[in-house]
Amino acid sequence: MQLTEKWWLRVLIVAMAVFSSLGIAAQVSNPPLPLAPPQLEGFSQEGLRRIDAFFLDQVVSNQLPGAVLAVAKNGKLVVFKPFGYLDKEKNLPMRTDAIFNLASMTKVMTAVGALTFYEEGKLPLNAPISNWYPQFREMKVGKVDVDGKILAIAAKNPITIQDLMRHTNGLTYGGRGSTAIHKLYPAGSAPAAMEYTGAQFLDKLAQTPLLYEPATAWDYGFGIDVLGLIEEKIYGKPLGDVLRERVWNKVGMPDTTFQISENQRVRLAQPLSVDPILGKPQNIEILTQSPKFDCGGSCAFSTAADYLRFGQMLLNGGVLEGKRVLGPQTVAFMTSNHLNSGIQNNVGLTEPGRVGYGFGLGVAVRVERGLSAINGNIGDYTWNGANGTIFWVDPKERMVVVMMAVAPGEIRKIYREKVSALIYSALEK
Repeated sequence: MQLTEKWWLRVLIVAMAVFSSLGIAAQVSNPPLPLAPPQLEGFSQEGLRRIDAFFLDQVVSNQLPGAVLAVAKNGKLVVFKPFGYLDKEKNLPMRTDAIFNLASMTKVMTAVGALTFYEEGKLPLNAPISNWYPQFREMKVGKVDVDGKILAIAAKNPITIQDLMRHTNGLTYGGRGSTAIHKLYPAGSAPAAMEYTGAQFLDKLAQTPLLYEPATAWDYGFGIDVLGLIEEKIYGKPLGDVLRERVWNKVGMPDTTFQISENQRVRLAQPLSVDPILGKPQNIEILTQSPKFDCGGSCAFSTAADYLRFGQMLLNGGVLEGKRVLGPQTVAFMTSNHLNSGIQNNVGLTEPGRVGYGFGLGVAVRVERGLSAINGNIGDYTWNGANGTIFWVDPKERMVVVMMAVAPGEIRKIYREKVSALIYSALEK
């Protein structure tokens, strides 16, 4: 693109921002929540213009292929817009009903599904996971000696359901470290689901030394994937069916799935062919290949509209439009910090934006304001996806934010801070 073309495109961007102060795309015919002018819910026109200009600039500068931003405030839809491209290689424009791989935003839904069984007395948090899968009964904790050899020591504590949900189980992601123990594990949830069936995956984990003694340290890993397989065993159906019947159908999430249909595939958002930071070719395997099981840690797909409704259900205390998924006390329990003083809190080591957070049941929970590089309030809760999706709920502001994009790699962490800054700076009250 020539410099003059870029200049005219930027002029167009400014004009679009000026004429889009309502924050809602003109083509929205079936909004996920009741519409409201954002100014009436506390957003400034200038702040909304900054949001538009930012996303469109990122597309023009080839940092981001495209995105869909959805914001609910006080139960009303105030921002719902597509930016850029669904598939830049094919010159297909982004659309509000675009479908994205959620990566780790899948975990929040899997945790909610598990809590529906908890409410029925079928999944006590203190129960050892060996109640469902006996191969986890006698786990070993790995210790690396001075020669680099792994010593396997009997674990003192069983892995519990709570340990799975708050990431204190020791079942680490191989891709998040370089120790001899990390090298024994699959890199992450989606890669594991591409390689193993659910049964093979469980056997692999049960035979691998834990990185930490259960219930002693927060460490990001495969806990939610195991949780999803326990849900399958309780229900006798794949995790997709569990979540569809217990969560998605009640919330009204028609495009959320583990299995993309051919009709949906035309709406599947694609990444840039080259990583904008590293300058190297990139692809996302799950966009073209099917996992061997419904991995609860990474493998679901959804739209901004569906996930916004899911977030609003949580903000409402487990109910949306009269259909209840969880009780309000269960949601309050889920979104409280579950890392007691005896647990090493490593949440802030995952990225600068997680300093000041504890962890609840499937979500990070802010316990202090001012430490994190990302704006927000004490009590907000969140989890994002490795392929560029962003989600948080701020109960103090009565706000839900979903940003769907395909931006894998390190740039995804940059957007987490920038999107937060844009949203909070647009609030006037």
